[in-house]
Order: sequence, then C-alpha cells, then structure tokens
Amino acid sequence: MSKPQGTPASTSKPGPASRPKSRKPWLIGAAVVAAAALLGIASYGASSSGGGGKDSGAEAVEPPAGTFPELEKLARRDGGDALAQGRPDAPVVMIEYADFKCSYCGKFARDTEPALVRKYVDAGTLRIEWRNMPIFGAESEAAARAAWAAGRQGRFWQFHTAAYAHGSKEKGFGEDRLRELAKEAGVGDLDRFARDADSDAAKASVKKDQEEAYGLGASSTPSFVINGRPLAGAQPLDTFARAVDEAAAYRAAKTAAGAKGTGK
Repeated sequence: MSKPQGTPASTSKPGPASRPKSRKPWLIGAAVVAAAALLGIASYGASSSGGGGKDSGAEAVEPPAGTFPELEKLARRDGGDALAQGRPDAPVVMIEYADFKCSYCGKFARDTEPALVRKYVDAGTLRIEWRNMPIFGAESEAAARAAWAAGRQGRFWQFHTAAYAHGSKEKGFGEDRLRELAKEAGVGDLDRFARDADSDAAKASVKKDQEEAYGLGASSTPSFVINGRPLAGAQPLDTFARAVDEAAAYRAAKTAAGAKGTGK
C-alpha cells in the first residue's frame, strides 16, 4: 500500500481521501512553514553538511543546520507518557509520527529504532516520543487507538513491537486481530483494553497527535522531529545517529557556553 516518495527518504503518503476534511492548523510561527517544506520534500539535506558549530564562546554556538527552535516546543517531556521511552530530561528528544499500516514505519521500527534505543535511549541521551498519525483509513485509526489503549496498561511498546513484526500488517487490524496483538503484548485486562480503545479519550488522543502532524505539514509517514530538526522517511541508521549526535553536541556546547558566561 505504501510507496517510497523520492530519495533518499522512503515514506508512505495517504491518498486524497485519507486526510481529514478539515483540520486545525498548528500555529507556532513562521518556522513551521519552513519545517513543513522540509518534511514534505523528504528533508534533512543538512545530513551531509556536517551540522552545527563548536563551542568557542556563547556567540559561536549554533544549532545544527535545519533546526527550528520553535519546533523543540513540540516535545512534551511528560514523565507519565506511556507512548514515550527515555528520560524526560534527556538532552535530545525525537518525535516520531507514524502509522501501524505503514511499511516504512515498520522497517524503521524493526531495523533502526532498536539500535537507537540501545545506543542512545539506554544511555540517557535520547527520548523517543511517539505520535499516532493514522493515514490509511479505518484500520489505521483502530490500530492507533488500540496502541493507546495498550499504553494505558503499560504495554504500548510491546504492542508496537507486535504490530510491526514481519507479516503483522498483512493480517490487518480488525477487532479480533487487535485483541490478539494486545494479548501478545502482555496486556493483562483485555476487556478494559477493548473499552479503552473505543473510548472518547482514545479518539481525542489520536486526533491531537494527527492534527499536530498535519499542522506541521507532515503528509507522509514516518516523519520525525529531532530537537527541532525535521527528518522525513525511514532513513539509514547513520542518518539518525548523526542527527542525535549533533543535537546532543549542540546542547552540551550551549550548556557549557552558558556556564562560561555566568562564570561557573
């Protein structure tokens, strides 16, 4: 169902009927317009530019190329967020907008994300915040709500793994299949899971994430924002690692420059 949209990024895009008829814009300033353009054109041309400046005084510390400070505000850093992993105060936050029916989202989940977790999340450098962005119709929406419901019992990431396993998408995301995935994920109370997945709270959560993504101009999955730096598509691991390293280095340099400026 999903096809690559240009190179180097491989993304999945919805058909014209898949997007909401109306949506509330995400009004956070002119930077969003530029970020939307980057996301829409399989961004991250800066990946070959070498990134931001080095610490040689407060004036010389510059963020990595392609970073929009306003977009950093999208990071929620909520310690109780079941759809996130990593320290709330991690220096780098990667926001992931994805759909469980997206083939390239599955590729990222299987081939890239585990390595990022081992190298950066476990070390306290990176926090990953998931945003539901269902773009492939009713089953995408149902899977998003089911994932949220699994999170209510602390099993979101286990559900995420089960839903993105090889061959899982091909089985569909009907009601019975979602219940099977919840059981596989270790969700304890399946009746509660079903109620939560069909609740107004689940629908509101998915809608909030979806509107945030569309408000940014993201129309394909997966799309990412790494400390305010947009990145589109299931890029190679090295691309994500470089983005995280540069964001962490900039944050460290900025902190050092601030301490130097205060004489600490």
